[in-house]
Amino acid sequence: MGVLRDHPELALFLCLALGYLVGKLRVGPITLGGICGTLIVSLLLGTRHVTVNDDVKTVFFALFIFSLGYMAGPQFFHNLNRKSLRFFALCLIEVVCVLSIAIGLAKAFNLDVGTASGILAGAATESAVVGTATESIGQLNGLSQDQIKTYQGHVATAYTVCYLFGLITIVLFTSQIMPMLLRINLADASRELWEKMRGGASGKSLESDEQQAMPGMVGRTYLVTTADGRSVGDLQAELGGDVTVEGIKRGSKLVPPTPDTKLTLSDLVLLVGRRAEMIDAAHVIGPETPGIPGLDTPLATQQVAITDKDTHGRTIDQLRESHPEFRKAGVYVTEVLRSTDQKIPATPETVVHRGDVITLVGARSGLDKLVAKIGAAVKNDATDYIYLGLGIVAGSLLGQIVVRAGDVPMSLGTGGGCLVAGLLFGWFRSRKPTFGAFPPQAATTIKDLGLAVFIACTGLAAGPQAWPMLKQYGLLLPFAGIAMVLVPATISLIVGRKLLKIEKPLLLGAIAGQQCSTPAITSITQVAKSSVPMLGYTITYALSNFLLPLTGPILVGILGA
Repeated sequence: MGVLRDHPELALFLCLALGYLVGKLRVGPITLGGICGTLIVSLLLGTRHVTVNDDVKTVFFALFIFSLGYMAGPQFFHNLNRKSLRFFALCLIEVVCVLSIAIGLAKAFNLDVGTASGILAGAATESAVVGTATESIGQLNGLSQDQIKTYQGHVATAYTVCYLFGLITIVLFTSQIMPMLLRINLADASRELWEKMRGGASGKSLESDEQQAMPGMVGRTYLVTTADGRSVGDLQAELGGDVTVEGIKRGSKLVPPTPDTKLTLSDLVLLVGRRAEMIDAAHVIGPETPGIPGLDTPLATQQVAITDKDTHGRTIDQLRESHPEFRKAGVYVTEVLRSTDQKIPATPETVVHRGDVITLVGARSGLDKLVAKIGAAVKNDATDYIYLGLGIVAGSLLGQIVVRAGDVPMSLGTGGGCLVAGLLFGWFRSRKPTFGAFPPQAATTIKDLGLAVFIACTGLAAGPQAWPMLKQYGLLLPFAGIAMVLVPATISLIVGRKLLKIEKPLLLGAIAGQQCSTPAITSITQVAKSSVPMLGYTITYALSNFLLPLTGPILVGILGA
């Protein structure tokens, strides 16, 4: 242990390595996850009085919270509208419930501000609250440095226990118990909703190493017999408009396809389009043939950030109708990415928002024309450190502002300030994607690493107080972890169905999102065998990612007064 005390960097990265190893342990559908595992390991090492400088914790927490806000910014501001009000109500239920329960427990059991904050952070399974609450405790007046350190340690210990029980509860409640309460087979309900949205093919989610055996978009070649004398434009119109003629081979010559080009007997035609519309092509053109050498057109793939105001709020079907280039040039939307890391089904009824990144597939010439009209090509090959640095500076300065509500001093702190700055900078980047790049992979890495290092530092500092605290409160912490999940989730279930009339698969995803629980939505989509519940999750997840971290300073301000 002497080596770890003398070289805290060894202790820090040992906590990360062993913590993520512990986080991989699985019991049924439950895994602790790397963050909880890191906190457990760091608490154990902390009992041996191994510490890391507090400045390390502050820096990495700023990186984490800014990245979190940056990723959620576009979707957060989009959801501040009347249409999303019903989902916003679920987030308010979550915030009001967890704050009320935490304050009630603190008053009833005479809990200190650190323990109450840890219960709130852990039971709500929102790791960011650990940071915002810990920072706010450090700013309380009238406390000695030893008291501050003790209370901050209690945050980490209470968080660890409550997080474990809160995580298990939210995963089992949303994926296993709620479908029974709603009297649905989640897989069937998700499939029916998908079909109602005219998705056509199955909404089953694919693993990272899987691809569709029957992809939605295909290319096929046909020998012209029945289509002799018909124009390319007429042919495409009869096939539904979602099929384009990409190439014509007449003898040994390649003929450029235009809407007025007439097909002749024995021409070989290359068609590209949706599988569903391709089925009838053989009846309209002639027999399908094997691939023809020389008759092949490479298709380009381009990610495009939606920036056009007229495009915002339209379905993919409406987008195709308003831009004839989709049909003329044979360009197709194959994927919609929201909040940089959330893939949602690209059905004809899927609504696209400003800030969404859609994947277009088609001929390069057609792609270039469309990109100029609906948005900007996403160039995420390198992080813009100027933009990143200025964002964190702005957030840190914002966090220093103190507003007094009576005798209660309220401030966002570095955490809350960087979260707000991240939301604003991420939203502005989505509007002007030509600068301020922060690639999703980089943002995710910095977010995860920042949180993991912060949690490790917090656990190391809290280690000496952990065991006495657990003996003092006993079953209170597990009870709080379960109650803080069940109460808001149950209220949201009732309100969501009876008053807000949210579709059942979307409601389950939204409840997982209001708790910012990635393990819960993962379990839900596995049970549903579909990504449809993700449509509800994305809205509440973005809103709660902003609202829940702010509950830390609010709780500390109320109890600290």
